[in-house]
Amino acid sequence: MSSTRIPVRRLEPRKLPQQARSQTTVEALLEAAAQVFERHGYAAGTTNRIAERAGVSIGSLYQYFPNKDAILVALVHQHLAESMAALQPQLERLCGGAGFDDVLPDIVHAMVALHALAPGLHRVLFEETQLPPGLRAELDDLEDQLVEQAAVAVADDPRWRPIDPRLSARVVISVIEGLTHRLVLRPPSGVTSEAIAREIIELVRAYIWTRHDTGD
Repeated sequence: MSSTRIPVRRLEPRKLPQQARSQTTVEALLEAAAQVFERHGYAAGTTNRIAERAGVSIGSLYQYFPNKDAILVALVHQHLAESMAALQPQLERLCGGAGFDDVLPDIVHAMVALHALAPGLHRVLFEETQLPPGLRAELDDLEDQLVEQAAVAVADDPRWRPIDPRLSARVVISVIEGLTHRLVLRPPSGVTSEAIAREIIELVRAYIWTRHDTGD
């Protein structure tokens, strides 16, 4: 799918909210933008629609954001914060010595829930636009954190004997992310998010136990 490159020079907010009223306006704009992009997609998600949805003038919108691309970047930052908050308990459990197989269901359910919350918005953020390199690096860093903790848990788990724990952890996290993105954003007819999560968990567990059985 072709994507729209976001010019880096146009991504900075015009000003940061300093007072509670300004912060409320920015939050309203971001909430409205999420709803507009969810319903209309990137091309039709205009700043006029966003301002109207937020109940503010277009001039007020432009006080904070130069264009809709800057709003999109703010929404990705918001998504990063939500993702970290959702996955932090699982990271802490892995750091605390929990086995990866024990934490796996919660990781999958957390990622499925994040994608299922606003699938149309996810498509706009990660398919219809091309993120700037710095923002892509932040997303990669979040994945790296999860992979590193998973690798430690994999290496310490006697039920799993991978040759390269970090590579095995990378494969697993990539599978979870890739399948979650593909299946939750475009679910087969009649298939629920719970069913998708269950199948992903079973697939990863089959990979784990195959490695255990063969000793590869």
